[in-house]
Amino acid sequence: MEKNIDVLQNWLKDQGAEVAFLTDPENIAYFSGYHSEPHERVLGLAVFPDSEPFLFTPALEVEDVRGGDWTHPAYGYNDTENPFTIIADEIKKRVANPSKFAIEKKHMSVDRYEQLNGLFSGSSFIPIEHKIEQIRLIKTEAELKILKEAALLADYAVRVGVNEIAEGKTEAEIVAKIEYEMKKKGVTAMSFDTMVLTGKNGALPHGTPGETKIKKGDLVLFDLGVVHQGYCSDITRTVAFGDISDEQKKIYDTVLEAQIAAVEKVKAGVKASEIDLTARNIIREAGFGDYFPHRLGHGLGASVHEFPSITETNNMELQENMVFTIEPGIYVPGVAGVRIEDDLVVTKDGVQVLTEFPKTLQVIN
Repeated sequence: MEKNIDVLQNWLKDQGAEVAFLTDPENIAYFSGYHSEPHERVLGLAVFPDSEPFLFTPALEVEDVRGGDWTHPAYGYNDTENPFTIIADEIKKRVANPSKFAIEKKHMSVDRYEQLNGLFSGSSFIPIEHKIEQIRLIKTEAELKILKEAALLADYAVRVGVNEIAEGKTEAEIVAKIEYEMKKKGVTAMSFDTMVLTGKNGALPHGTPGETKIKKGDLVLFDLGVVHQGYCSDITRTVAFGDISDEQKKIYDTVLEAQIAAVEKVKAGVKASEIDLTARNIIREAGFGDYFPHRLGHGLGASVHEFPSITETNNMELQENMVFTIEPGIYVPGVAGVRIEDDLVVTKDGVQVLTEFPKTLQVIN
């Protein structure tokens, strides 16, 4: 369902810009309700201060757009046509000589920018990313309901994976089982490539599951999420397969302490940096500071990674109904990796945790 286009229109008026042309599929889906991965083809959404917006897609998708929730014009192009010539013609029907364009400078390729600039040589181009981030930052009650449902599906996916742990099973086999069961649940897409990493592989924060077999004494890390009604979840849990070493246990206990402390710190008005440092200082004091190489968390919504970043240098104050992750981790090469991640909503007086799978160390025998 299309939403907040009127907010973009008002912003364009304030900026003195005659047109916004969006090309990021996730932003287009957010504003138009139309989800597509165009690959090398061009997908665009044009928004005007006082005229009707239009979607622009490859020709093979136009009927799909018109059969959906989008109630405004949709145009397409064949593979033998220059899409930007058609886009320019449609824009000029609404604004003959736009002096100022708003575009996603971080997303639009140089080649596509040069084509657009060549067709509107008298125009200047301003970035629109920050405004879009602000629009998407605070979730509505309807969005929060969907995000909660997505989180519960992620909980279920972790449960499926944990139940599959057995001596000799490979990481890839467990990934396959998780994604098969989620398809049966009606999930059409995962938020990102599902991660199941065992033993030393867990020390690779963004490792790729493969043919490594699970064995007793391993810590097994699950990082996954689902896309549900256009919104994403993202959860990480780490479990033990059989008895683990004292060092592995210390790593786990440190991450758990850091994660719980950070979650408890969250409420409206607290700075993002305070949340990060709450967890980071616990990990540093335990002697693992050099093994926590990433931010504490990231925004979550229609994209699995969105504004803001929860870092020790981000002094932005948290606002009610912001949604983000808290995911401290310790990754010791050659030993193990542990990460514990929840999705949460900022409330006036605290926090609502959306993901519910247990965080206390589970030992699978």
